Amino acid sequence: MPGIIILDDLTDKDKAQMDLDQKKIEVKLERWLTSKCCEEIKDYIVAAEEEDILVKGMPEDKNPFKEKGGCVIC
Repeated sequence: MPGIIILDDLTDKDKAQMDLDQKKIEVKLERWLTSKCCEEIKDYIVAAEEEDILVKGMPEDKNPFKEKGGCVIC
């Protein structure tokens, strides 16, 4: 399969180069304070609360798992 690298086949130098490349990518990432992220997540959740099915529940007319009808045996 292309794109999959098996680490057992790599030399120590190749593994170190991969680690270095990953660290170069990570150092460029913007860091945010946890307190700021938590506030933003809370604001997002509160803003979307009206449409959230997990909070309000699913309307009966749009519920695909609702019983469509019973079985009657005569």
